Amino acid sequence: MSEKFDELINVMARLRAPGGCPWDAEQTYASLAQYLLEECYETFDAIQEAAETGETHNLQEELGDVLLQVVFHSTIAAERGDFTIDQVVAGVTEKLILRHPHVFGEAELKTAQDVLQNWDELKKAQQKASGKIEKVGESILDDVPAAFPALLEGQKLTKKAAKVKFDWEHVGQIFDKLTEETDELKSAIETGENIEEELGDLLFVVLNLARKLDVDAETALKKTNRKFRQRFKFIEQTLQKNGKTLEKSSLAEMDRLWNKAKTQQSV
Repeated sequence: MSEKFDELINVMARLRAPGGCPWDAEQTYASLAQYLLEECYETFDAIQEAAETGETHNLQEELGDVLLQVVFHSTIAAERGDFTIDQVVAGVTEKLILRHPHVFGEAELKTAQDVLQNWDELKKAQQKASGKIEKVGESILDDVPAAFPALLEGQKLTKKAAKVKFDWEHVGQIFDKLTEETDELKSAIETGENIEEELGDLLFVVLNLARKLDVDAETALKKTNRKFRQRFKFIEQTLQKNGKTLEKSSLAEMDRLWNKAKTQQSV
């Protein structure tokens, strides 16, 4: 390992040792789970920022926070005799080599899709060879965790289904489905019944449209959220400069400033 990485390992071990930090010492796999999830989301956000602005300082910091979680869990594991950080690193290194036979072997895979398909096949073969207990499910969808965020879960579910050809043949069919689901939502609103269900169906079709267009739905929505933040902040700041507040401004005035922000962003 590198000198800096070894230093991180030692610092974490010191924090967990007697006389170290009381909070760090009492953490477990389970207690840290929420922090790992939070750090991954913050890293995801930093990636979007880097893609839009070219600024990577936050990405560097957030990746460090994710690495800390890996080291934290591995330190706990070493104390328990479960595994070590060296075993974690060795395992993922071996996995990368075995699943890239077109780089480290003699296999010929010409496209990214070929690589993904071969990755799945090798993954299944290696799991079987290692004796890893396979989850016995009633459906091919059972290995998609229900605890995933809704967008990610939907993307994973539909990708699984598409692999066995349960999918629209072309994008035009999805737009037809969008119209159908929009009409059903309008009817639900009129009757006051099944609104949540119909709205969910509409969102699910939009998610499938993103998948079919090879667009990550989570990334697309994150970018739109960031855009909304920027434009709304422009409204707030402009009103404040003019001695006004959001509460005392008209919708027409805010809409005008929104369009101005939109124009400035597109320049």
